Amino acid sequence: MKRHLSFSFPIILIAVLALLMFGLNYVVVPPMTAQNDDLFNQPDYIIENLSGIQMNHESAIQHVFSAEKMLHYLDDEITYLQRPYFISNEPNKPVMRLTAGKAELQESGENIYLIENVTVLRGDDGDEDKITMDTSFLHLMPDDNIARTNKAVSIMMKNATMNAVGLQLNNNTGVLQLLSNVRAVED
Repeated sequence: MKRHLSFSFPIILIAVLALLMFGLNYVVVPPMTAQNDDLFNQPDYIIENLSGIQMNHESAIQHVFSAEKMLHYLDDEITYLQRPYFISNEPNKPVMRLTAGKAELQESGENIYLIENVTVLRGDDGDEDKITMDTSFLHLMPDDNIARTNKAVSIMMKNATMNAVGLQLNNNTGVLQLLSNVRAVED
């Protein structure tokens, strides 16, 4: 009996040590799939305090933008902006200024989603047609010059304030459509 225990003890000890080493290796070095998936959940670049302009062929400034921070993610090809500010200054169109708490740019900027404390100013202080809009969400399609929302919106004009749920603004034509629950108060 003694001889049988002395022979099996080293084998049991080696097996336990091998299991411990395998377990420690798994804890210290996680599987490669977990590491690679984690790379796509991290931004591939971060830019702080950025600003830029877009010009047309006549060297006139068309669009100006700035943001406190920009984060880009590889996995979904979405760019996030914190506290963005956009200005659209196209010829023969009213100046349009937009601010928000956050923005998501998708499809290389073809669709921009402004989120939290969205304010739109269309026109300048001296313009009779100046419009100010406040909402919590706004979908911009810059190439088409269209802005729309399905959320509550408050619109202040020269002599009136309107509240509605949903709107569509075509900055090319200047047409503003209120979609539902429209209430207007004359100042």
